[in-house]
Amino acid sequence: MHFSIPDTEVRSGENGSTYVAYNIHVNGVLHCRVRYSQLLGLHEQIKKEYGSNVVPAFPPKKIFTLTPAEVEQRREQLEKYMQAIRQDPLLGASELFNSFLRKAQQAVATKLDLPDDLVGYFSLFLVREGVDGSLSFVRKLQEFELPYVSITSSRSSEFHIVLRKSYWDMAYDSDVMENRVGLNLLYAQTVSDIERGWILVNKDQHRQLKSLQEKGSKKEFIHLGQTLKYYGYIKFDPCVTDFPEKGCQVIVSAGNNELNFHVKLPNEQMKEGSFKVTRMRCWRITSSQVPIANGTTNPCSSGQFEIKLELSFEYLMSKDRLQWVTITSDQAIMMSICLQSMVDELMVKKSGGSIKKMLRKRHNGSIHRSDSQQAVKSSPLLDSPDSNREQIVKLSTKLTSVSLRGVSASNLANNISNYAFEGIGDDDL
Repeated sequence: MHFSIPDTEVRSGENGSTYVAYNIHVNGVLHCRVRYSQLLGLHEQIKKEYGSNVVPAFPPKKIFTLTPAEVEQRREQLEKYMQAIRQDPLLGASELFNSFLRKAQQAVATKLDLPDDLVGYFSLFLVREGVDGSLSFVRKLQEFELPYVSITSSRSSEFHIVLRKSYWDMAYDSDVMENRVGLNLLYAQTVSDIERGWILVNKDQHRQLKSLQEKGSKKEFIHLGQTLKYYGYIKFDPCVTDFPEKGCQVIVSAGNNELNFHVKLPNEQMKEGSFKVTRMRCWRITSSQVPIANGTTNPCSSGQFEIKLELSFEYLMSKDRLQWVTITSDQAIMMSICLQSMVDELMVKKSGGSIKKMLRKRHNGSIHRSDSQQAVKSSPLLDSPDSNREQIVKLSTKLTSVSLRGVSASNLANNISNYAFEGIGDDDL
């Protein structure tokens, strides 16, 4: 990788003061903007770890404000410093250097002038755009990922990176809308979701939204959007589920602390239902190799296989009865990430903690999870009961205020519609 700092810019700090930002490019593409103090901190860490005789020279501090000529001189010196670090076999491969680059990679938020305290409210997602303009979520970019590398490694023009809010409770929209950039981002997402049909709108609502859009009333537009069905949901590609019967086609959406199902039954009838994350005891991701059919009676003869991903969750269907539900989808890991972030949010709310602190920790990498390493996850309420029936009964006593409408062993298939599986609301946590 080639490092360069081709230019600088003056930016405003949180207290209204200004500072010089150095634009670090990797292979000719903007990677991040950093302050002199951040690079100095990196230098001190490397020097402490590897010794002064190993680390290249670093531009000295200045007591007074730098003149334009001095800024340019420091830019050149910092560029040479970064190049020297990268070219050193020991320092360039060090965790100190590479973790600094990962944490500093906030190019998108910085480019948009999004305040630091709102950065955690949004996340980057790798998506695939279909020929009809539809979006298919591939995965959420992790905090350590570099968007430029992620998009170029896909080697296809159909892949893009989009910015969406990373929280689920619409109550936090008010925090975002207090800032001009946050308001614009939230507004753009709402408009996009409506245009794609992810948010359901009738004719009268569409007319109201169009009027607000023409007036430039973004806040009012979002407030109306919040009243619409599936506001803030992520919609996944059509896939397969074993509920209520094996082999059913389903469209899954994640939002409002639930997975929503639009299921096509074997008799071609369409049903809808939702599974609340607070009624999931745990979930897991499994993968398996499936032979690709080659038109012969022996599909294994081709020697080619594809990976099949499944998300399975154990759900409290009715009093004292848990049941596993499985979704077979290439987006199973993405669904799991959505569930985990819902759980994180609910737990913070339940404990009276700060959502801002949680989002900031998640963005800074303090919350470390890997779906490939952690296969089974537990929900906040139904915490790991074993097969002992007494424990399940105890769990059910927590849910006595919950109405389980129309869910029984005999009528599961007939009552998936009309949110038959509604679980615990926020007031019950």
